Amino acid sequence: MFSYTFFVNALVGVVLLSIASAMIGTYIVSRRLVSISGGVTHACFGGLGLGYYFGVSPVATAALFAVASSLGVQWVSERHRVREDSAIAVIWALGMAVGTIFIFLTPGYVPELNSFLFGNILTISRADLWVFGGFTGLLILFMGAFYQRIVICAFDPDFARVRGLPVGFISTAMTVLTAVCIVLTIRLVGVMLLMSMLALPQMTAEVFARRFSSIMWLSILLSLACSLGGLFLGLVVEVPCSALIVLVMAAVYIVARGIGMLRAK
Repeated sequence: MFSYTFFVNALVGVVLLSIASAMIGTYIVSRRLVSISGGVTHACFGGLGLGYYFGVSPVATAALFAVASSLGVQWVSERHRVREDSAIAVIWALGMAVGTIFIFLTPGYVPELNSFLFGNILTISRADLWVFGGFTGLLILFMGAFYQRIVICAFDPDFARVRGLPVGFISTAMTVLTAVCIVLTIRLVGVMLLMSMLALPQMTAEVFARRFSSIMWLSILLSLACSLGGLFLGLVVEVPCSALIVLVMAAVYIVARGIGMLRAK
């Protein structure tokens, strides 16, 4: 299989996806914002519909929708005292409604829609890898430069404000990075399965670790191992690799939770 370009691209994509999703996932799990990933993911559907209807890049319009939705949730919850879960529910429904309308109005059949909904990591191209690699590099640089501030803002933003840390800048930057990560990851695992990629490795890591850095590194290893396992399992079982990846992650989490319960006794 290593002689096939599409399989090598999938392997590289799995590595990049594991690193980026683990870093972003650790942040949003620490902030208790896992639901925002689902809201932004489904809001992207509106951008996809607009892209198909107007004949422009659906990934670009989905990215605009994702960033606008993320910043909109943050702005409404902070400035107008609207609960974040309520704002997320609104953009979730609005994005799906807009996407459904414009895809219905798009003449002809939309051939790539299933890949965005359910994902197919085997279709990732070399250009996709360059884009995702550039984003992963940017994410690593930002996390490395502002690591301590990101951790403090994630766990105790009020304390961070008292210390004079740039909470607004950190929150906005991480919100934008989360939105972009979601859009780029959609091509790999799809709208329906993305939330699992951003939560299950971190939930598993929390069974064995408590520090932010330990959870993040363990999440990267778990995400990489499960993703590779699902990818190679897809060579034997003829079902989408993205679904197998999530199933492997869920199985590992169940086993880890069982081990944690036994250790607690």
